[in-house]
Amino acid sequence: QVQLVESGGGLVQAGGSLRLSCAASGRTFATAFMGWFRQAPGKERTFVGAISQSGGATYYVDAVKGRFTISRDNAKYTMYLQMNSLKPEDTAVYYCAAECANSCYLTSQYDFWGQGTQVTVAS
Repeated sequence: QVQLVESGGGLVQAGGSLRLSCAASGRTFATAFMGWFRQAPGKERTFVGAISQSGGATYYVDAVKGRFTISRDNAKYTMYLQMNSLKPEDTAVYYCAAECANSCYLTSQYDFWGQGTQVTVAS
């Protein structure tokens, strides 16, 4: 079992930055492929990016490439999402997810989810 808790969301002006954290409990964190998703009001939850177990590989949706960076600290059981140059269209609830074997851009492929943290980008 893995419990996930996101934090770091808030209100920011366009062009600003935020860093989200995803704190995990459970001894399997270091072996878990992790992902970030987001859900805007009235829309489906969509893939933002993911990171391999060691942190050596990261993947991003085109809309955030060059602006967002995913990292993890396995010693601290924490994954991060650094978001720079934020745009109003980045406004959403951001979720972290854990344990994915393949097709890790799909919500259905993850076993564990956090409760989400709201990110609002004002224009």
